[in-house]
Amino acid sequence: MRYSLTPAVAYPFLRILRQRRFLFNRWTVGTLLVAALIATPLVAVVALALTPSDDVWQHLVETVLGKYVLTTLHLVLGVGLGTMVIGTGTAWLVTICRFPGRAVFNWALLLPLAVPAYLLAFVITDQLEYAGTVQSLLRATFGWKNRQDYWFPEIRSLGGAILVMTLVLYPYVYLLARAAFLEQSVCVLEVSRTLGHGPWRSFFSVALPLARPAIVIGVTLAAMEALNDLGTVEFFAVNTFTAGIYDVWLNMNSRSGAAQLASVMMVFVIALIAAERLARRGQRYYHTSTKYQALPSYRLHGIKGACAFVICLALVALGFLLPASVLATYAAEFYTDTLSTNYVRYVWNSLSLSALAAFAAVSLGLFMAYGVRLNGGFVVRAATHFASIGYAVPGAILAIGVIFPLGALDQLIDAISRTTFSTPTGLLFSGTIVAIVYGYTVRFLALSYGTLEASLSKVTPNMDGAARTLGHGPAATLRRVHFPLVRGSLLTAGLLVFVDCMKELPLTLILRPFNYDTLATFVFQYASDELLEESALAALTIVAAGIVPVILLSLNIVRSRPGHALEITKEPVS
Repeated sequence: MRYSLTPAVAYPFLRILRQRRFLFNRWTVGTLLVAALIATPLVAVVALALTPSDDVWQHLVETVLGKYVLTTLHLVLGVGLGTMVIGTGTAWLVTICRFPGRAVFNWALLLPLAVPAYLLAFVITDQLEYAGTVQSLLRATFGWKNRQDYWFPEIRSLGGAILVMTLVLYPYVYLLARAAFLEQSVCVLEVSRTLGHGPWRSFFSVALPLARPAIVIGVTLAAMEALNDLGTVEFFAVNTFTAGIYDVWLNMNSRSGAAQLASVMMVFVIALIAAERLARRGQRYYHTSTKYQALPSYRLHGIKGACAFVICLALVALGFLLPASVLATYAAEFYTDTLSTNYVRYVWNSLSLSALAAFAAVSLGLFMAYGVRLNGGFVVRAATHFASIGYAVPGAILAIGVIFPLGALDQLIDAISRTTFSTPTGLLFSGTIVAIVYGYTVRFLALSYGTLEASLSKVTPNMDGAARTLGHGPAATLRRVHFPLVRGSLLTAGLLVFVDCMKELPLTLILRPFNYDTLATFVFQYASDELLEESALAALTIVAAGIVPVILLSLNIVRSRPGHALEITKEPVS
């Protein structure tokens, strides 16, 4: 008996084969080249980890490795859970509910994003320690004589580190969750209302599942930031992987041992990302309706409105107002000391480096995310996912990974120039700001790539097919169709990269040229000499640099949603 494939059977079969085939075109090649460029320092770190380490690794395994693993795991889980609850809850609260101060909290809840965690750790410890304002006031009020008369939680602990990091990292989740809630069509929420669901039940059954990709990306970014923190964990004496890496590198003088710990930490992050993608495998969230109106809103009366106001105010006060007020007090008293230095030059260096890195990271992140969308085979996805884990590598270790390839490139160019023209070229890359921008881009590409990948995943593939039928190629489709749809996410990604570059310290310390300082390195050097008051103006500038972009971003996210103008005229539901 002869068998033949009918069109109904043959088409799905050919489609499967086409999906499994490696599509060799300029977008695939370009995506792989960009991924290779970004992944080079990561490969250099792994190569360094494989070099002999004089039995340092065996010593770490026998002594502190287990403690590093458990402490880091507890820190990441605590920060991840805290940022997810606070960021998602406040995003839904200000998006769908009406309560006193809601218009201000729309953008004010983003302000802690501009505060480095180590600065908040310093201020909170100063206020909550035994000799601080809070405990001194408690003893004076209740007549307590010493610590034995009362109990007070220890701020310099793992719990204190989780609290501090959660207060400054929840805006990652808030940003992406709020953008996801605003992008949702009103139709799905109206269907939920017709079924008798209230605002909270609609949130858990409809809005939350639709926003899940963005929320997970935000939590992952917050967890990676917690993994890379050094100032807070050292100040609170919390033994995490990052603290161990610096200890092995600086105190044990073993770069290979530090790189081995960094490699283990990369394995943790890869496993975290793989588990998340496996959990949502086969799930897609598309917006297929064109009905964009003002989202249904609910008026919170009485105690509910008061509780919403207090919760939002407490987050803004602890995460931003407290450290900003302390720094402002110091800056007002010691500003002449800061201005007597090269303060203006430090400001320009920080702003220019951050802007260049933000543009590079957003451009490359969009290129990679769109390349994966066009040719999402295993090779392309694996390459881009590996290239985007630089956020999980400590800045100092990543700096070593940047120095090695750029140093080798400088030596190659110098050798060719000497041989051909008898003229040395010196350091063209590893000794210039190119190295810093390259390091920033590798370090923070996960911010832009993750944000844009989540945004592009919500654009239905039918729009690509419609653009192709109109004669548009991939580049024209990206420019005329996808770019306007993901504009809000582009701004979100750019802001995240810019603010983090302003705060980045260890990578800048290692890669900067001689006599080249930024605000972060200036504050670090003075704070290390116990002169934080004299550098308070510079620290306050780092915080202030993120305020205006945060406000503009919040307004742009709201305006980017069709139908936003109706929100001010639509009467809220009581």
